[in-house]
Amino acid sequence: MVLVIAGDRSGVGKTTVTLALLAALKRWGLSVQSFKVGPDYIDPMFHRDVTGRSCRNLDPVLTSEAYVQQCFSAHTQSVDYALVEGVMGLFDGAAGTPDFASTAHIARLLNAPILLVVDCSRLSHSIAAILHGYRSFDPRLEFAGVVLNRVGSDRHLELLKAAIAPLNIPVLGVLHRDDQIQIPDRHLGLIPTDELKDLDSLIDRLADLGQTCFDWSPLKALLISRSIHPSSLLTKRVEDLSHPSSLLAKRVEDLPHPSSRSGSKTSLIPPSPVRLAIAQDAAFNFYYPDNLDLLQHLGAELVPWSPLHDTTLPADIDGLYFGGGFPEVFAQTLSDNETMRGSVKAAIESGMPTVAECGGLMYLCDRLTDFSNHSFPMVGILPTTAVMGKRLTLGYRKAQALHNTPLMLQGEIVQGHEFHRSHLTPSSEAPLFDLSSPYSTTPQPFSEGWRLPHLHASYLHLHWGATPNLPARFLQQCHLYTSKKRRV
Repeated sequence: MVLVIAGDRSGVGKTTVTLALLAALKRWGLSVQSFKVGPDYIDPMFHRDVTGRSCRNLDPVLTSEAYVQQCFSAHTQSVDYALVEGVMGLFDGAAGTPDFASTAHIARLLNAPILLVVDCSRLSHSIAAILHGYRSFDPRLEFAGVVLNRVGSDRHLELLKAAIAPLNIPVLGVLHRDDQIQIPDRHLGLIPTDELKDLDSLIDRLADLGQTCFDWSPLKALLISRSIHPSSLLTKRVEDLSHPSSLLAKRVEDLPHPSSRSGSKTSLIPPSPVRLAIAQDAAFNFYYPDNLDLLQHLGAELVPWSPLHDTTLPADIDGLYFGGGFPEVFAQTLSDNETMRGSVKAAIESGMPTVAECGGLMYLCDRLTDFSNHSFPMVGILPTTAVMGKRLTLGYRKAQALHNTPLMLQGEIVQGHEFHRSHLTPSSEAPLFDLSSPYSTTPQPFSEGWRLPHLHASYLHLHWGATPNLPARFLQQCHLYTSKKRRV
């Protein structure tokens, strides 16, 4: 019931193959749960719009190996099939490690077979050496077959199949060069689905591709013969986590309970529901579904709103949560919405607990300078300018909080991820984090982020799956803020 879609390297067509398979299964009326290896936000958006289910990230750096298994188990109990889209090349993991957090690592954790996608545009007989190497490199892995992508002609296909035949590796899919579906991209990868006007047409073309370019008899037999059950690599049991709510309950059950002054334990979970405003539109849409699920399970009512189109914040809210996204693409519209900018600034200045990641951080700056060097006024709660540039900041980060924030306590350590082409100038005089690259051979700590008494703003993206105390603390601060206002 589960298959891992891997590539021999980046850019070979993993996403197109995954989406085509998902779209075909969905067209046939089958339920399918998708997953994405690593911290990416945009590929999962396409998965979600094809399947109608939130795609879940499987990232043992941002969470843990145990959480990867638990998350997978919890979200595959009520579906017909599960597909996992890999990241980069099959064995490419976090920098500085052999293959930790790689597609191969996840396949081992889930005891799942691999469908390898190979770009054949510049290959013929050499494909045999590539496949032999990938299959033999790690004998713990099981290879279901190969998808030949970007095949040039029928003669080209004959040469490829002849080379592969002695290896007894099934060819389960063939995509010709003229079968390619172009999904537009820009400076941080694919353009998110919220911005694609012809998305339904794209999904239809993907379904056609999925139905016609794959050998479904062995594929379905392979899928049906598998049981969705992670390996016993870890001693932690996952069998009792048979539903997403069970996973959430377990996360909450594991929350630390700080002692009160009287010596009794006090819960981090707020005693009454918290109305949390979530910035959600084309400019802000980078949210891990697990984070939103945890917030709701902890008692939050999530209230979506649009910094692009709304003129005021939702009524009676207790906190603000800004995810990442592309404020630089919509800088003019965000800037023109002066009433909303003023509403956000007033709310934060009133002490409303606020968490802002990456794009959210940029929106809260005084100004944003885009790639054309045009400068636009933003919210202005942070006395700095977000400046777009060519340099890509990318990688996992180990972060230690330098101060108490609505999300973290001073000294707490988390694992996060950065992915942006902007920088702040000037930088904060009281930064939020000490950061380091945990997989670098010579990690050099550096400071990052911006902290105000009730604001946690950073380029760092966090997945809260393995650290539910963070959203619990945030909601507790939101509850205290509203309680204090009511007493005044």
